[in-house]
Amino acid sequence: MLTFLGVFGPWQIVLIVLAIVLLFGGKKIPELMKGLGKGIKSFKDGIKEAENDIKKEID
Repeated sequence: MLTFLGVFGPWQIVLIVLAIVLLFGGKKIPELMKGLGKGIKSFKDGIKEAENDIKKEID
């Protein structure tokens, strides 16, 4: 994550955030972040489940 932020300067990040606010509006951003958070959590849960299945098969 740190290397990702190193690619963009502070002004590029500000412009990207501004573009997102203009495209989606201030009221939609919390909904988008909530959906993104749920998606990441679901992905992590899927990875853990797959790891557990593999461990069960090995044992």
